[in-house]
Amino acid sequence: MSPQASAVATARAIFSPTVDDAARHLFNDRTLDRYRHTMADGVERIADRIARTDRPFTGVSPDDLTPGISGIDLDRPLEDTAAALDELEDVYLRDAVYFHHPRYLAHLNCPVVIPALLGEAVLTAVNSSLDTWDQSAGGTLIERRLIDWTAGRIGFGTSADGIFTSGGSQSNFQALLLAREEALAKAALGASRDVMDRLRIFVSEAGHFSVRKSAKMLGLSPDAVVTVETDARKRMRPQALAWELEQCRWAGFIPMAIVATAGTTDFGSIDPLPAIARLCADSGAWFHVDAAYGCGLLVSRSRRALLNGIERADSVTVDFHKSFFQPVSSSALVVRERATLSHATYHADYLNPARMVEQRIPNQVDKSIQTTRRFDALKLWMTLRIMGPDAVGDLFDEVIDRAAQAWVLLTVDPRFEVVTRSQLSTLVFRYLPPEGATRDLADGANLYAREALASSGAALVAGTKVGDRHYLKFTLLNPETTVDDIAHVLDLIADHAAEYVERRRRTS
Repeated sequence: MSPQASAVATARAIFSPTVDDAARHLFNDRTLDRYRHTMADGVERIADRIARTDRPFTGVSPDDLTPGISGIDLDRPLEDTAAALDELEDVYLRDAVYFHHPRYLAHLNCPVVIPALLGEAVLTAVNSSLDTWDQSAGGTLIERRLIDWTAGRIGFGTSADGIFTSGGSQSNFQALLLAREEALAKAALGASRDVMDRLRIFVSEAGHFSVRKSAKMLGLSPDAVVTVETDARKRMRPQALAWELEQCRWAGFIPMAIVATAGTTDFGSIDPLPAIARLCADSGAWFHVDAAYGCGLLVSRSRRALLNGIERADSVTVDFHKSFFQPVSSSALVVRERATLSHATYHADYLNPARMVEQRIPNQVDKSIQTTRRFDALKLWMTLRIMGPDAVGDLFDEVIDRAAQAWVLLTVDPRFEVVTRSQLSTLVFRYLPPEGATRDLADGANLYAREALASSGAALVAGTKVGDRHYLKFTLLNPETTVDDIAHVLDLIADHAAEYVERRRRTS
């Protein structure tokens, strides 16, 4: 026996028993039966749980759930898959928040379509990483095709490009990173502290918090984000933006970016995109549209005009895991000019050597602020190939229609007041205590109603503030939610709030 063969035999004798025991859990051609049975067991367990779920939440508290999870010894595995699923039932599945339930009305979490779940199962099994061609091959081309398709829906030309991201916050961050670099390049200025302190970002007072967070992470001044006044429907006022831009110019600041929102988180409002686009062109500011919520309008057969003007943006955020009914995560940043994505490019010899450019090998890591990246695009691909975009748009139109019906319910119900009619599918409202109630009593009644409703698990609604007053919020993203569901939840809210008011009356 040669020395090499002897060394191999020795290594096999020493390590094989342990390796073989663990290797039975690896997914490969020798473990396909285990894979089929394990996945089937998991799917059956989820299906059984969904079949038995009669409310969106159990109302469990952190104090109730924490001991059972913190007491688990992760160094001692269970004997088989069935035991692990039994345990998972107790620590997760039983008390999970189920967005598919028609009385989940809280946040921007959507029920998901089955073709996307199929895509999720495939992408996790193959486990492609979308940073380089030699880790993803066809996955790279599928992602690029979907970016091109989305850019076409936005109205961008052939020079557009983009990248899938983890969510709207990351997409907004990358957009503002590009905007910062473009502003510095236009001004022919280096990134000195003085120059960075002069950069300004404009966003409506109803815009997403990630704009301020991104400004901080980008090293901008604490005063970099300028909040622009909104109208009665919570849309950015172009006149107010023009005034703020003029103030910026007189103060010697640099208008780095204007962020328009196509679907604000609280009010579902869409800023006047054409007017903002004109002001961006006049000021030289980067025009970013945060359409994380409103991107579903790109496939609407009746409401696409609400996004008119988006085609003039420099960059657009889209969250397919909001209004395209995709599992988290599935988001993208799309830019008008692909060259601007080079601001996120850094070279590493093992990832994107120069010869790959020469050989025209596609490479997604050059566009992304992430390196390792899931093949989340596959979920949308399977959805479009099985359902088609019109079907997705019809689902989003359905929830917008339902929100309009809910607005009517609220406007005719003397127990409530509603702030404004949404252009999408959110409604901000509050319970009105009897006349003469104090401000604190009104706020307390609404806070209590939301908490009591969550504790019961019968429904979930969100909360927010308008000015300094507490309000409740419906976010409708489930086409299966009916007017009866909404009316029932309003009755539950009113009952809980009235109970609070009566209790306070007795103890005062």
